[in-house]
Amino acid sequence: MATSHKVLVPIADGSEPMEAVIIVDVLRRAGAEVTVASASTNLSVLACHDVKILADASVSDVAGTAFDLVAIPGGIPGVENLRDCKVLEGLVKNHVEEGRLYAAVCAAPVVVLGPWGLLNGLKATCFPALMEKLASYAATTVESRVQVDGRVVTSRAPGTTMEFALALIEQLIGKEKADEVAGPLVMRSNHDDEHTFKEFNPVQWTFDNPPRILVPIANGSEEMEAVIIINMLRRAKANVVVASVENKLEIVASRKVKLEADMLLDEAAKLSYDLIVLPGGLGGAQAFANSETLVNLLKKQSESNRYYGAICASPALVLESHGLLKGKKATAFPAMCNKLSDQSEVENRVVVDGNLITSRGPGTSIEFALAIVEKLFGSKLALELSRAVVFANP
Repeated sequence: MATSHKVLVPIADGSEPMEAVIIVDVLRRAGAEVTVASASTNLSVLACHDVKILADASVSDVAGTAFDLVAIPGGIPGVENLRDCKVLEGLVKNHVEEGRLYAAVCAAPVVVLGPWGLLNGLKATCFPALMEKLASYAATTVESRVQVDGRVVTSRAPGTTMEFALALIEQLIGKEKADEVAGPLVMRSNHDDEHTFKEFNPVQWTFDNPPRILVPIANGSEEMEAVIIINMLRRAKANVVVASVENKLEIVASRKVKLEADMLLDEAAKLSYDLIVLPGGLGGAQAFANSETLVNLLKKQSESNRYYGAICASPALVLESHGLLKGKKATAFPAMCNKLSDQSEVENRVVVDGNLITSRGPGTSIEFALAIVEKLFGSKLALELSRAVVFANP
């Protein structure tokens, strides 16, 4: 049995949660032993857009550990907090001196690797707005979505992080493993296209300003889907309430990322919502389907013609099983589509039918969130957000 590859993903208050969680989730899918380490004073980290992540350890706990890869997420002020962590700086410089693989995304190549002198003579990329600054550290700057040069891998933004994480698997383990992990992610092949969705029975989505959106999470929820939905909708200035279906705020997601909700579902259920959105993940979807409180909220939502949506396993395991897809076109995770009574439109990445929106998997989550933004706030804001996270090529 091959020993598993040890990976360090350091995070701090103000880290970009989409980047951090995508890196961790995708690498764990490849069988890597990933440690999420906090460079902040607590294990509980408040990432950008008020996403709460619980680290596995503190950076000082792992200072003496040898890793095969260190991958640094972006996010401001997260990158500054990581850069200023002396223990992390010593660990990473030592790691690089030993000829091991290291990587950074978004602002991290410029704010962390650059000042540490770890891009000298190398070719790198970063967040588009910081490219000029990158030129003062790296020998060559490139606009690639992912750039590999020797032992360093760099990338641009949340919208390129899934590709970045797969490139890390390829460098660490091999192309075959990267391809095997990529399949179930349902990623798109062409990044020059704008996001699109297939719409049936179009209605104008109206809402309170700002719209209040409920995103439930449970043990076994897919962390990439949950965090992408929460983060993108908060970037659009929606009032997103993250509610735990469990009996405590902390949940352990499908790839063992620990997330903390804003409140318990029982408390959240006292409010009304313009939209309820369910992330996928097998265990999470089953917990949703078994939650009487959540199912009742969804039924009320549907009966009052308010908006509701689900991605991945949840359209099949929650909505279909409780009669909430009746007479509706929908899609779901490819392996779950046989559970839908109407499978005529399942090949679409995002399907809107009146007040319902559904989608397929982690790799369609940004498109799913952008389609929600477009329905609520219009295509101009959706396009701005798409470019801000470098989902579409700038």
